[in-house]
Amino acid sequence: MATRAGDARPETGPASLRLPGVVLGVGLGGFVDGILLHQILQWHHMLSSTDTDNVGVRYYDPKTVPGLEMNTVWDGLFHAVCWLAVLVGLAILYSRVTRHRRRVWTSRVLWGWILVGWGLFNLVEGILDHHILGVHHVYAGAHQLWWDIAFLVLGALLVAAGWLLQRGGRSFDPEPPAAGRMDAGTPGGPGRTG
Repeated sequence: MATRAGDARPETGPASLRLPGVVLGVGLGGFVDGILLHQILQWHHMLSSTDTDNVGVRYYDPKTVPGLEMNTVWDGLFHAVCWLAVLVGLAILYSRVTRHRRRVWTSRVLWGWILVGWGLFNLVEGILDHHILGVHHVYAGAHQLWWDIAFLVLGALLVAAGWLLQRGGRSFDPEPPAAGRMDAGTPGGPGRTG
């Protein structure tokens, strides 16, 4: 049976990796931010700039024990949200792909969408927390605006790189190839879907 352009797509089309990839990228990007910038480098915590914020949050000086305790609680809540994002992303991915999981984890499409999610995390978190609310900055001090802008530029570069990476990949079709049908993961297979 022939189909015309504009007809509905068949229900057995390739599983989209966009949503699980973006959600995983948000969670993993948050973990990179929290682990690297909050804990290892100790450049900032969730409330480390509330002395100059734009919303009137009480200041918790991270150089004092009570201030560090409160910042640690908020860093922990931040990490809990990142952890939930990773769990949700994995659950969505698992629900969409039940076979050939190894091919999915090596897919440029999945890793491209993960980079997009990480970049979106940087852009949203950077605009909201660094610029609108002002509750913390990447690296507080004389040049904090440049650090905050660099964080946004990194986010935009991650989104662009992820978009290009996933565009260069092939979609993943979770169904094994049937006789006479090419798999979406092989050269010459059906068109890609994100």
